[in-house]
Amino acid sequence: MQIKKIVKVMNFQTLLKINSAKERAETYQNVGKEITDLLKTIVYNKNLVLDKNILEYDKTKPKLNIYVANDYGFCGDFNASVRHQIKKDEDAYKIIIGKKILYHDDKTLLKINKDEFDKRIVDIEKLIDESLRSMSYSEINLYYNHYYSYTQFGFLKLQLFPIEFDGELYEGTDYVSETNVFDMIKGMISFYVCYQIKMAEAISIASENVLRNQITNMALDRIEEREIEELNEERKEKLQKVILKNVENYKRITEGETYEQ
Repeated sequence: MQIKKIVKVMNFQTLLKINSAKERAETYQNVGKEITDLLKTIVYNKNLVLDKNILEYDKTKPKLNIYVANDYGFCGDFNASVRHQIKKDEDAYKIIIGKKILYHDDKTLLKINKDEFDKRIVDIEKLIDESLRSMSYSEINLYYNHYYSYTQFGFLKLQLFPIEFDGELYEGTDYVSETNVFDMIKGMISFYVCYQIKMAEAISIASENVLRNQITNMALDRIEEREIEELNEERKEKLQKVILKNVENYKRITEGETYEQ
């Protein structure tokens, strides 16, 4: 019974963590959307019609992939997809988030524990900013477990750069540039990429707790099954005692003795 109470508390805590992680992820995602909307108004501004191809990496250059895993218990299956993807991406440069991912090669630029993420996001930001300004990679991709609902999550790839610009000529507010507009845009894209990484880190916590919730639900079901089995066994034993006593009483009656109550 005490174990059941503990598992129920764990189950409830996973739901609270899912909600908290979702709220954080939505905040970061909203910022990312605002940045991309602003970028589009600049790129398609009637007075600043930019050559969007100049914002793309050289396709012959390597890729930079960011992988978000998890550090805590019940993460075996959760991290399996991340491990599999990393092994496939031998030629890509890597940023790995999650201490349970033990992989490391000469293309691993940065590896941090999940619980260090908030402190070390500045290291990731520096790498991203330098790579964008020097056009070091052909793509920047993000791999993580995406939260869909309280019962579902899935492994997802998100291409962070090049950004697909699909707008039309924007005739709203005019812009006057007093700096190199392409350097400014690269800085904004770096800001966008880092916010998407923060979003993925937060939403992966929600996904991880979906898995924990499923495991604790299974544990509760098994505990309840065990309780029913024990109750049935107890009833069976009581019934056997009643039957045995009735048989003994019947024997006494047939032998002319007084039966037991």
